[in-house]
Amino acid sequence: MSAIFPKWTNKLPLMVAIGVVVIGTTVVGGVWYYGTPKYTRVGYMPVQPVAYSHAIHVGQLGMDCRYCHSAIEKSWYANLPSSSTCMNCHNQVLKDDPRLALVRDSAASGKPIEWVQIHHLPDFVYFNHSVHVTRGISCVECHGQINEMDEVQHAKPLSMSFCLDCHRNPAARIRPIDKVTDLTWKWSADPAAAATKQAAEGQKMVRDMHVESLQNCSTCHR
Repeated sequence: MSAIFPKWTNKLPLMVAIGVVVIGTTVVGGVWYYGTPKYTRVGYMPVQPVAYSHAIHVGQLGMDCRYCHSAIEKSWYANLPSSSTCMNCHNQVLKDDPRLALVRDSAASGKPIEWVQIHHLPDFVYFNHSVHVTRGISCVECHGQINEMDEVQHAKPLSMSFCLDCHRNPAARIRPIDKVTDLTWKWSADPAAAATKQAAEGQKMVRDMHVESLQNCSTCHR
């Protein structure tokens, strides 16, 4: 009498068990890896090799973001400045300060400082800094009031829903191009007036700059 099921089905329970373990491990590993503070949690603030205060450089001295992050208007990533960029000022200002010893050594040797990355999207997410910056989306929308930070921290969740909120209604986040790196700029000092002006001017800017409200999966997942 022939068997009802082929012989390979005898291994089916084992194959299912292995599949469950592999899939389960992958899911748990992914959640464990991308669920850490450096990816999702507001407030992540690692200790950096050199203490750098945006509150002093940007907030007090008024330095433009683009002096250090010079590629944000033309590149998908926001580059970190080389140590030689820092030394353009610090070869005169605080040139012998022991806190800047690592910067001086790096500039002399050419070995980059190993900064700890704070804002890091998963590998399956595509984000282009230049597209956002050149369409009126300010640094503060994703990085918070970085001009007030003595130490940079992860200020916004950068989650899928966070991004979609802006993509669905870019007029609520947009600003004039020349104000993108002016991190203290407001539509008006009065919150009510600012909201009214943003509603009117924002829609016009979206139309004039041909800003698309892209929500397809392929916009960010490529």
